Amino acid sequence: MPLLSWLSESADDRPDAIRVDDRAVSWVELRRLATAVADDLVGVDRVAVEATPTLETVVGVVGALLAGAAVVPVPPDAGPMERDHILRDSGAAALLVPAGGDGPTDGGPPVVPVDLARRSDTVHPEPDPAATALILYTSGTTGAPKGAVIPRGAVAACLDGLADAWAWTPADLLVHGLPLFHVHGLVLGVLGPLRLGSRLHHVGRPRPERYAAAGGTVYFGVPTVWSRIAADPDSARALRPARLLVSGSAALPAAVFADLAALTGHEIVERYGMTETLITVSARADGPRRPGTVGVPLPGVRTRLVDEHGAALPADGVAMGELQVAGPTLCDGYLNRPDADAATRTPDGWFRTGDVATVAPDGWHRIVGRAATDLIKSGGYRIGAGEVEDALLAHPGVREAAVVGTPHPDLGQQVTAYVVGDGVNGPELIDFVARHLSAHKRPREVRLVDALPRNALGKVQKSRLAAD
Repeated sequence: MPLLSWLSESADDRPDAIRVDDRAVSWVELRRLATAVADDLVGVDRVAVEATPTLETVVGVVGALLAGAAVVPVPPDAGPMERDHILRDSGAAALLVPAGGDGPTDGGPPVVPVDLARRSDTVHPEPDPAATALILYTSGTTGAPKGAVIPRGAVAACLDGLADAWAWTPADLLVHGLPLFHVHGLVLGVLGPLRLGSRLHHVGRPRPERYAAAGGTVYFGVPTVWSRIAADPDSARALRPARLLVSGSAALPAAVFADLAALTGHEIVERYGMTETLITVSARADGPRRPGTVGVPLPGVRTRLVDEHGAALPADGVAMGELQVAGPTLCDGYLNRPDADAATRTPDGWFRTGDVATVAPDGWHRIVGRAATDLIKSGGYRIGAGEVEDALLAHPGVREAAVVGTPHPDLGQQVTAYVVGDGVNGPELIDFVARHLSAHKRPREVRLVDALPRNALGKVQKSRLAAD
């Protein structure tokens, strides 16, 4: 089956299959537009794409995939050093930009314009599922971003698994406003409709009123988007006719889950994945939703918990350990980085996520956070930062909270909280947490801040807090 099977086979020429902001095309027209790009890329191995939230980006990505090239999305807000690193490290032989746009002037790869006035009906052969579909650059805590090499078969397996979990069909209209250079916005939010047949409306900037006006059946968002919608009751209530609301890329606060349920009538679906593994775990459309948890493994995906020595931990809902995954959605490794490959693969082939989780006896996963920043070892106790954050967020004066472990001469690490709040103070919040959780989990220090550092997907950048 072709990777973009619905796009490849559909004869539907209704004009609103794929809408990006205020421009829309039919399935047939999108295929002809993308094929014109593919004609320009025959024989090209890797293609960089200026991943702006535009119809040109969708056409360019699809065209490169039809040509059998590996797509290298370049974030539009990348600084000069990051952009240069991605282009050089990926070895991209061409750079797709909107026709009439400015190309690079620094000796980068040749520019290929995406011209929406061109059409083609060439039939390009379908590449092998083992061929690379995407090289997605992901940043760690140190060093330059690494390119995760994602095969076409992994993309297909991920999307088919989500179709099963979410009952995702051609009858759906997917709405989102996510960036088109990450797994969430690009793989799920663009390639998903092109494989599974749902229509797509990318609203541009993900403002509550734009989500409200879109009339979709399925909505994707990150916690920042959902918290803003929950704070806009009229927009939230407009989502009641939808079938499914999905949150990912970071933990959704329990209070936002509850507010959305009250306003929209929907308990939001949460899911878990990484750039390197795509989506591996999710709540199901036909099953329960539990705030603070991310569901069960997708078809074909296996998970396990291990301690710091690699020993297996029980699925009892209590034991916290590193989550490791195996299955058909995994990347082929990091481009030109055998050292990183070795560090993230176990001898028996499992991927080390670096995330700490618990797994309940019924298979439900709860992500505690990153091992490096969210598993705090204090005085012999193992404390999950997320549990403390949830307790802080239950205080009416707390708007945002992030918890990290900071050095302590006696305890090894102490629980330190960074809080954005109104009319609160540190001792009050420490006592509040101590009344809700075990005493050893209370923050030893609360630092009041104006804002938490976040990346483009709304994830709190705890490494910046820990280094403060």
